[in-house]
Amino acid sequence: MNIAVLTDSGANLSQEFIKKHKNLFIIPLMIVIDGKEYRDQVEIQASEIYKKLDTHKITTSLPSPEDLKQNLVEIKKKGFTDLLVINISSGLSGTYNSFRVALAEEKTLNVVQYDTKTLGGGEGFIVEHALELIKANKSMKEIVPLLDKLRFEDSLACYTINTLKYLKAGGRIGKVEGTIGDLLHIKPVITVDKEGVYVTMSKAFGLKRSLLKMKTIMVDKFDDSLVDLIIHYGNNEEEAKDLGEKLKSSLNVRNMQILMLTPVLGVHTGPEIIAYVARKIL
Repeated sequence: MNIAVLTDSGANLSQEFIKKHKNLFIIPLMIVIDGKEYRDQVEIQASEIYKKLDTHKITTSLPSPEDLKQNLVEIKKKGFTDLLVINISSGLSGTYNSFRVALAEEKTLNVVQYDTKTLGGGEGFIVEHALELIKANKSMKEIVPLLDKLRFEDSLACYTINTLKYLKAGGRIGKVEGTIGDLLHIKPVITVDKEGVYVTMSKAFGLKRSLLKMKTIMVDKFDDSLVDLIIHYGNNEEEAKDLGEKLKSSLNVRNMQILMLTPVLGVHTGPEIIAYVARKIL
């Protein structure tokens, strides 16, 4: 059994990580600017998106069926017999379903598709864990329950934003709507629930208190357990670095990454996002 992993760019994986794994394949989601399509992280970068968010019509779209088809050809050409497909939450994107329909026609590979019910670093950690398990010679049957354990027990992702207008515009508001009073400067701490949609974990008066609440949530969840940590940001890298160091001092961190949020996700969160994502190392 020779297992490849196929995921989408919603996993927000670094180029360095992608290049290290020869059995990892990425399908870019699409970003549409004034009617023209671009491949996420391939033909356009997040910094360009954040500059244009308020002056251009920007939406997101499903991956190209041709990109998926070409990757399947390459996967088979390289001798892989089994394929683990790991997708962005079906509650936040039609990507999982579009892959499911296309993969139903695949007759050569043994395909297992996994709905992460999350996105960004949360999805990325699941991809990373899957690759670790494959390297440890785990079978597909063994891998999926271990991915569930990571997603629903041993990891947590949450974020805060200064305004809900981008989530509202993109239709990704989920169960967050109605909980935040912009005029009162109440800021949400948002996570993705077990159904894979956005929900409000907590609320605070002002962004600084919201960030402090996120830190408390992370410390309460992981205590002194060894973790890997990701800090996502929009156009606020220095703030992300500073917050990352502060959070790192309160957690038992093995590795920390400061990663700009991939453009296809940044369209919906806006430029002022800060996200904390952690996974327990067992």
